[in-house]
Amino acid sequence: MDIRRIRQFVVLAETLNFRHAAERLHMAQPPLSVAIQKLEAELGVPLFERGPRGVKITESGKAALVEARRMLFHAERFSKVAEEAALGEAGVLRVGFVGTVTYGWLPRIIPLFRAEFPNVELVLREATSEKILQYLEEEEMDVGLIRVPIAKTTKCRLLPVEVDGFVLALNKSNPLAKKRRVALADLADQPFIFYSAHDAPGLHMAAMIACQHGGFVPKVAQVAVQVQTLLSLVESGLGVALVPRVGSRFASDQVVFRPVADMPEDASIGISLAYQPESETANARRFRELVQDRFGAR
Repeated sequence: MDIRRIRQFVVLAETLNFRHAAERLHMAQPPLSVAIQKLEAELGVPLFERGPRGVKITESGKAALVEARRMLFHAERFSKVAEEAALGEAGVLRVGFVGTVTYGWLPRIIPLFRAEFPNVELVLREATSEKILQYLEEEEMDVGLIRVPIAKTTKCRLLPVEVDGFVLALNKSNPLAKKRRVALADLADQPFIFYSAHDAPGLHMAAMIACQHGGFVPKVAQVAVQVQTLLSLVESGLGVALVPRVGSRFASDQVVFRPVADMPEDASIGISLAYQPESETANARRFRELVQDRFGAR
């Protein structure tokens, strides 16, 4: 059904005068009369009664007027939403994130984005860095906040957001907790809670490089994926763990953190914003530009 005829019908129903309606619609009166006749023919019912005293809307016309106004509202809303989505001002943005960004970075950027683009619906999904990259490549996510380094090739582009480093997490009952700083060689005989090589290969690789720099292969007592899980196992006394420095902000009083004096640069870690340049949506672009503007990511 032609939306123009619906609009013409509504204006005529409001004015009940072909000349006034034509003026409001910026058209001549005869084409308006023809358009209304075609609409009535299409519906199979008269919408107006024409008489020497003017135009009167029928009962069918009154009933149709309610729906016609609703149709115009949704048509205008449809156009507005489409335009806003094209500009990155409406629609949906699917954001993947690793757990550690909830400690500080994510709570900073999300309120900024919501304030600037209140009509964009945010869908947040926690996953591992490798899964987020996979979702981005399969276009199931729009942007991702991942931990680097990563241990796979990817078509995604990475923008550094936050530089971080490893610290040693250990149970407060561990004798090493008495030291203010530790050396990697001090950890040679310690049981380790280590990152899964399958589910967290980037962190696994960086932590392994650190241990090799200290001259030993770690004695792995347990593997885990999420940093919070590693900290919980450290709290349980199962071993020590190398965790991102940011993770030390939220741990129990049973876990202490110590800097590692000789941590190699090859074991550096951080947070990056991942996106797909070839399939970047307007909302993803807005999010990326906000990150670049507020946090200097390049």
